[in-house]
Amino acid sequence: MNDDELQALIEEATADFAAGDNDPALAKLARATAAAPASFAAWHALAEVTFSLRRLDEALAAAERAHALDPADLFINTTLSRIWMERGDKPRAEHFGAQARMQGWKEQLKAPPPPPPLR
Repeated sequence: MNDDELQALIEEATADFAAGDNDPALAKLARATAAAPASFAAWHALAEVTFSLRRLDEALAAAERAHALDPADLFINTTLSRIWMERGDKPRAEHFGAQARMQGWKEQLKAPPPPPPLR
């Protein structure tokens, strides 16, 4: 599966989930993660879908795989924070929430400052 096919499959799965077609969405994400186990996007999508379905163990496993691929990603840290909060582990949730905030600040620091207002 090439990158374009993988991206299309992830997008189809996301659209299926948004339409309430959970089983086809999960099947497509399973295919995506099996075909491309190093795909951050596939694992993150699987984490979000399974979290939304309240399948916390599956969501955590998928989120941890995505995090291992890109630990500096703001969104996977946010996802992990949400999962740990739902699982009742506030210290871990706060850890990943802090990681997400730090990544957000790093992104803000990379952006050029806005131009001064015109007078």
